[in-house]
Amino acid sequence: MLLFGPRSELGPALASTWELGEGGSGQLPGGGIELVDAPLSIAKSPDPARAARAHPDASIVQAARAVADGRAQALVCAGGTGAALAAGLFNVKRARGIHRPALALALPVPGHPVTLLDVGANAQSREEHLVQFAFMGAALAQVVLGLERPRVGLLSNGEESSRGSPLVVAAGAQLAGRLAAAAASAGGAPFELVGNVEGGDLTSGAADVVVTDGFTGNVALKVVEGVSQTMLRAIRDAALSSPRAKLGGALLRPALRSFRDEIDPEGQGGAYLLGLRRLGVVPHGSFTRHGFSQAILRAARGAQDDLVGRTHAALERAGALRGTR
Repeated sequence: MLLFGPRSELGPALASTWELGEGGSGQLPGGGIELVDAPLSIAKSPDPARAARAHPDASIVQAARAVADGRAQALVCAGGTGAALAAGLFNVKRARGIHRPALALALPVPGHPVTLLDVGANAQSREEHLVQFAFMGAALAQVVLGLERPRVGLLSNGEESSRGSPLVVAAGAQLAGRLAAAAASAGGAPFELVGNVEGGDLTSGAADVVVTDGFTGNVALKVVEGVSQTMLRAIRDAALSSPRAKLGGALLRPALRSFRDEIDPEGQGGAYLLGLRRLGVVPHGSFTRHGFSQAILRAARGAQDDLVGRTHAALERAGALRGTR
């Protein structure tokens, strides 16, 4: 594993473990992790695209270049989605036939994971982007979750096909037409379109994949994550509110621990950055070490299972790549 970042900020405990060579790079004893000293960060830049071009020595740019060069198989970056996207686009590049990359995340819903995309890569989207996001999300659900025919919905303010913004209405109509044509072909439709879904349906299991633009998706994601964290704190406070509650909490601890793990946003490890030639995973900048470790594991498993290649192949079979219709 390659780690790009400021060596001076890794902390005394971590810094004392490194065996650093010339130029500030080195490996842990026994190998496995290599530190590349990259003190410059563009995570908070107001113009990530310009910053990524102007600062090739920035940590995220160096990390993306390592993936592009084949020195690493996946990119994990937190703290600046815009910077990660810009560095990925300029170095790793978009995969063939992709309009726009998208961030896809499995929401922490007990018993029924719901994949939401886009959750922040594109603040504004066009009709053809949402259509391709639907196929991308369905392909991801097939590859990662093993769903043979995922149910896909468009996030809107009503279930009727006429409800929602002009973008949602147009995307829904195009998706319905494309799936009807696919159903009549030999291959069949790759997923089931359930139509519009409302905000409450994000956690009800009405769809396996929910599609929206990056602005709406990011807001919806943070609401779901905020409710999850508030619920966890409320349960903990209730369990410690009195001696009787503490006794009951002790009896329920194993079940509550399992419930906590199911709705904890950090357990998901972050969002898949889909649409690049290599895999990216973007955890939330506020994650603890547990969340970051899950992001690294998710990236490693995705690279090992060829998530990018298999998802792209599913898009190609469905005729969902740009220029293949």
